[in-house]
Amino acid sequence: MARSTFAQLLVTQLRDLGVQRIYGVVGDSLNPVVDAVRTTEGIEWVHVRNEEAGAFAAGAEARLTGKLAVCAGSCGPGNTHLIQGLFDAHRDGAPVLAIASHIPSGKIGTGFFQETHPETLFRECSHFCEMVNSGTHGTTMLHIAVQTAIAKQGVSVLVLPGDVADEEVDGPLTRDLATDLGRIQPAAAPVGRLAELIDEADTVTLFTGAGVRDAREEVLELAERVKSPIGHAFGGKEFMQYDNPFDVGMSGLLGYGACYEAMHEADLVILLGTDFPYSEFLPGPEGKNPPRVVQIDAEAARLGRRAPLDLAIHGDVGLTLQALMPLLTREKSARFLHRQLKAHHKALSGAVAAYTKNVEKMTPIHPEFVAATLDALADEDAVFTVDTGMCNVWGARYITPNGKRRLFGSWHHGSMANALPQAIGASKAFPERQVISMSGDGGLGMLMGELLTVKLHDLNTKIVVFNNSSLGMVKLEMLVEGLPDYGTDHEDVNYAAIAQGVGIGAVRITDPKKLKKQLAEALATPGPMLIDVVTDPDALSMPPKISAQQIRGFATASTKIVLGGGVGKMLDMASTNLRNMPR
Repeated sequence: MARSTFAQLLVTQLRDLGVQRIYGVVGDSLNPVVDAVRTTEGIEWVHVRNEEAGAFAAGAEARLTGKLAVCAGSCGPGNTHLIQGLFDAHRDGAPVLAIASHIPSGKIGTGFFQETHPETLFRECSHFCEMVNSGTHGTTMLHIAVQTAIAKQGVSVLVLPGDVADEEVDGPLTRDLATDLGRIQPAAAPVGRLAELIDEADTVTLFTGAGVRDAREEVLELAERVKSPIGHAFGGKEFMQYDNPFDVGMSGLLGYGACYEAMHEADLVILLGTDFPYSEFLPGPEGKNPPRVVQIDAEAARLGRRAPLDLAIHGDVGLTLQALMPLLTREKSARFLHRQLKAHHKALSGAVAAYTKNVEKMTPIHPEFVAATLDALADEDAVFTVDTGMCNVWGARYITPNGKRRLFGSWHHGSMANALPQAIGASKAFPERQVISMSGDGGLGMLMGELLTVKLHDLNTKIVVFNNSSLGMVKLEMLVEGLPDYGTDHEDVNYAAIAQGVGIGAVRITDPKKLKKQLAEALATPGPMLIDVVTDPDALSMPPKISAQQIRGFATASTKIVLGGGVGKMLDMASTNLRNMPR
């Protein structure tokens, strides 16, 4: 049997599993792995400027492809840099393998240069984290790490001392992997009980998350059958908002429309594939006639952790609804649905207020105008990555899903600076697609070195910078707490000039009348492009009926529409749904 280093076996096995690239920064204890990539056809090393960005990029690739993606970090600081992106990937269910190289095995525990304890370091952001003790041991550890990342849809970490990576082993050792995962069939009894609850209820509301990705048609069929409004969390937006005649918008601080009312006024609320964390927005046991709450999720550990449940069902959403439909017997009135659609339309009409009126004449440019224009100009299958903060608002309000586009950010970890490195991963995975990073100037400033990564790999990435010289979301949080904003504003930065300085095409847009033309030209330019739009830092308005005491961070029990300033094309869709409401 042929012998090679464990590093070579590792890289070959990953290549044979379909891994096309490893994101990371070269150096030190990682060198044997990097050299193995150099000599192996079919896999490349994607050099980033910070391992954090490499982990974000791998997470984005895994989310888009549904397949294993890989990143790596050298010992000590290289490992600690990985953590931010790995937390993001792990919490969003992206199958990622991180290769965390380690100091020489004989030096572990001696306080050696750059020594950390990776098995402890990565424990909270991984399903599997073990150190390879020898080359022979490593073949088994590699299999378990990869299979765990795929099976549990999260991060696995393989801790690899540099001397072990250089150790000769017999190989390759072939082990079959289960990459085509099955779906969880629900037990019959809870499905039967759900049918009883639906038949008993006069009114039903469905609230959906990212777990309905493969169950869209089943959700729509159930809504039609029981005349139910459909609301969604941000994670469910791209799968449920478009062409949905039952849509009543989104809940949460970034929410809009009648979703909150529809959940709190129904007799029965069914949570479908959502781990929506802000329980203050969900129906609770308080009130005169609180709704019953049912949750369906393929991950049993999520059941009931956000709100008290009357029924918990462990199962794939699509399979559960397929089993449910034949059991339903009672016909429902459409009056509740019609009332919620009218309320949704009214709420959206009210939100199109001062900050969306005459925006073509207002300077600095209103960010809502930028987002709406970007939505209109972007490709039908564009991939949008959005920074945490106000870019989340613009993504939630203005980017229109259609079944082909993808839209995501740091949904659960809430890290700043995620959009650009996630766009790097998206561009590497799908070089033929338009990838747009909706970056805040705060986020871009934090990982601005990744502009060099975009240039180095000549990625077709469009970086739209909402440049308001402010940490807008933090400012909002301070203001609604009754605190003076402090430390949120800074001097204006010309990011277009910085991009041009590193060799990236760029344009700086300051005139709202020229926005559409300049943005269209920039999006149509091949290769990397940074679009620096100077936007109004005061473009948020708080509805007067909302008091500071009602808002605490990202959760409030009474807030229906927290942020004013328009909702893009959603008003048109709401008008259409109201006219064509299923009777």
